[in-house]
Amino acid sequence: MNEGNQPFDRRMLEALVCPQTRTTLRYDAEAQELISDSAGLAFPIRNGIPVMLVDEARVLD
Repeated sequence: MNEGNQPFDRRMLEALVCPQTRTTLRYDAEAQELISDSAGLAFPIRNGIPVMLVDEARVLD
């Protein structure tokens, strides 16, 4: 699912936070998403780049 086959650099997780809650994120490698459990959102990773826009996030079930 990783478009363009560019890997996500896990070191980015140290610097990234949820734009809505300012809490830490977890990486879902299979879905290629960064998950904000506190906001209930999944942010997509496209071409190895996290898209940290609330409007682009998927609402978790």
